[in-house]
Amino acid sequence: MRTFIAIELSAQIHESLAQIQAHLKYSGADVKWVENNNIHLTLKFLGEVDDKKVEEVKANLEAIAKETRPFEITLKDVGAFPKIDYPRVIWAGLDKGVQESKVLAEKIDEALSGIGFEKEARPFAAHLTIGRVRSPKNKAALKEKILSLHSTSYAACPKQSINSIFLFQSTLTPSGSIYTKLHEALLQRVI
Repeated sequence: MRTFIAIELSAQIHESLAQIQAHLKYSGADVKWVENNNIHLTLKFLGEVDDKKVEEVKANLEAIAKETRPFEITLKDVGAFPKIDYPRVIWAGLDKGVQESKVLAEKIDEALSGIGFEKEARPFAAHLTIGRVRSPKNKAALKEKILSLHSTSYAACPKQSINSIFLFQSTLTPSGSIYTKLHEALLQRVI
């Protein structure tokens, strides 16, 4: 089964992301927008994993979660990978929780390399993928809309307490991906 590890987002964060997507849609750019309820903070993509290995992943997530303190995230910025002039992926970034997410992703990467998963080649960049650019149509208008969000105040954006990490199964269908929770590991470190 195709799997990944992620942080699930609150309804309030999803609402903020829906507003960002709606604003960017006015650009008329050729973008496949991520279904709002499918947006999450990916910590590690695992790919195809057999049932036996899934159990090993769950055990590793539990061990990491026991040593990880809950933390908060807030949104900040909207941008594009690889560059705003040549966008392929449109993302929303984090303000609060960037360092904690990075440390958590690195712990997961390190632990899972011990059971045969390849380590990430690129450093972790905390982001929420909100769209994928399909063609250069209206690229300049999209850039303008993204840049207009840089001056927007994120003070009103909701905070979210992160208390769990999840192992998800991703099923690809013609109408898009379907994500199913396979396991939840509660962040438990107190001190």
